[in-house]
Amino acid sequence: MYENKAKYTNLIKTEAKRLGFLSCGISKAEFLEEEAPRLEAYLNKNWQGEMHYLENYFDKRLDPTKLVPGSKSVISLLLNYYPQEKQREDTYQVSKYAYGRDYHFVIKDKLKDLLNTMRDEIGDIEGRAFVDSAPVLDKAWAARSGLGWIGKHSNLLSKQTGSFYFIAELIVDLDLEYDTPVTDHCGSCTACIDACPTDAIVEPYKVDGSRCISYFTIELKDELPNSYKNQFEDWMFGCDICQDVCPWNRFSKPHNEPLFNPHPELLEKDRKGWEELTRETFNEIFRKSAVKRTKFQGLRRNIDFLKD
Repeated sequence: MYENKAKYTNLIKTEAKRLGFLSCGISKAEFLEEEAPRLEAYLNKNWQGEMHYLENYFDKRLDPTKLVPGSKSVISLLLNYYPQEKQREDTYQVSKYAYGRDYHFVIKDKLKDLLNTMRDEIGDIEGRAFVDSAPVLDKAWAARSGLGWIGKHSNLLSKQTGSFYFIAELIVDLDLEYDTPVTDHCGSCTACIDACPTDAIVEPYKVDGSRCISYFTIELKDELPNSYKNQFEDWMFGCDICQDVCPWNRFSKPHNEPLFNPHPELLEKDRKGWEELTRETFNEIFRKSAVKRTKFQGLRRNIDFLKD
């Protein structure tokens, strides 16, 4: 049995690499005891703001066996999105993860391929793929699987590759060899805390989501609060400030996923170009992008807030 576990684990990690994933780690599917009080405290402080979906499925968020009955392993995967080319400096910024094709679709396809290969090579496996759209604590599982540590900005960090990557999971009913967590390497650094314009990182490792620029520009559907005027710098969709200033991201290397390459106009437009954005141009540039989540009116609202 042990030999099979080692063989299956090696097969999964080899196939994950072939599919283009940055890294793959595996942990036992069980109740996340340490995360329970943290999640409860986060919700009690209303740091989720208008993201009410975070209040749902509390038990399932903490226990994958409630999400996928009979599950034994959580396979965590990282996919690099750090771009080769970035937007010009005199412009309104889009978070780098949204430069190209919507990651949900790109990663879902890769996860399906991985699960199909597992079924072909190992046999009948029950499992589900998750990409940031279900009650799964992605960062907690990735950290438990040894893929990095949770930094002071609450993002997963790796010494080798920084933090510019997506996290996804396969939760399966297969016994595998489990990885162990790595140690924290933030040390005394406070670069992310010092750089956040809205003071969303209220203390090391604790982020008030309702103060985050990403929250305001993507999640909040109401009018943007005037009390935050002139604090968004040039971010019209998402925000990368805490990642951009992190010393570990000097090790970020460009991805090799063609689907994540940006539309040329995204790189070319200056502030005036975005201020003149039409619905037709929006649909063209962001046709299959995660930016569509804000819809045209949402992005217009963000641009108007920045330029006034």
